[in-house]
Amino acid sequence: MAGPSDNRLAETALPRNNLRMRMLFVGILLTVTATLLSAAKNLEVYAIDVEGGQATLIVSPSGESMLVDTGWGGHNKRDALRIAAAAKAAGVKKIDYLVITHYHADHVGGIGQLAEKLPIRNFVDHGPSVETEKAAQVLYNEYAAFREKGTHILAKPGDTIPIKGLDVRVISSAGKVLDSPLPGAGQANPECANFATHADDKSENPQSVGVLISYGNFRMLDMGDLTWNKEKDLVCPVNKIGPIDLYLVSHHGTETSGAPGWVRALHPKAALMNNGAKKGGSAQAWEAIHDAPGTPDIWQLHFAVAGGKDHNSADPFIANVDEICEGKWIRVDAQKDGTFKLYNSRNKYEKSY
Repeated sequence: MAGPSDNRLAETALPRNNLRMRMLFVGILLTVTATLLSAAKNLEVYAIDVEGGQATLIVSPSGESMLVDTGWGGHNKRDALRIAAAAKAAGVKKIDYLVITHYHADHVGGIGQLAEKLPIRNFVDHGPSVETEKAAQVLYNEYAAFREKGTHILAKPGDTIPIKGLDVRVISSAGKVLDSPLPGAGQANPECANFATHADDKSENPQSVGVLISYGNFRMLDMGDLTWNKEKDLVCPVNKIGPIDLYLVSHHGTETSGAPGWVRALHPKAALMNNGAKKGGSAQAWEAIHDAPGTPDIWQLHFAVAGGKDHNSADPFIANVDEICEGKWIRVDAQKDGTFKLYNSRNKYEKSY
């Protein structure tokens, strides 16, 4: 039979056991938290369906965000709502850097409606519009009015956009491209002998701000609507960029961009095309990627009606198969070691590279 001293010993041991249990619980909690935080430290990219325009949300492992273009205005705030929905899915509550590649309605038209949904801190662009028509100037002036509310960064080739956790290098801007190759690039391009040029484009398209986004060994290229001749300047006579992992297809996949010699120089493992049902996604641009070495997978935001069966990817790689759609997005998850995967929000299909 236990005496009084035995009871006191039991009472003393109980708090100690509770303390040990609490310490064990805290240790387990810290371990799980560290594991989850480690797993979450990757680069996320959302290619948002703005029906043939561009709105690409980049989220750094540091949590800072960069949005490339705003899509269209009008349409009952369709594009701003889709951008806001993707931002919510990514845990983004503000746009740290808004990059406007150029001043066309499908790229900057949604600025006013987007600003109602999310605060914008920094505005990155190539400077004044080169288009002088009244409608073009109205569009530019509307954007400039919002830009005055934040910090303006004038992009020049070779500059970096200071997003913590990423290296975002400006490759083209205001009709100019890199003067010299990036580190590790500079190899002669055998495709240059057959790289024809097009007539000069006097519009905003060749003024596009293009960026190379690097996270460790992962490299992704987004050149806005940069056109054929400027692509040639970047890869001929030497390749100033070098090979990349993911190619955001220039100009929505129209025939005035995405030259075969350009795509072959980039040697992407996969391509992501922000085309609409009846905009972009041309057979010529699609073939230039499909026929490149390694036959890169082509992920599309829309089934391109004009492309038909022969110039569209298989169903798993297309986010929106019907012209009237729900605006599904494609997400990229990239790791520092260079591995990455793409995920289709319509059918939950994903593939790793």
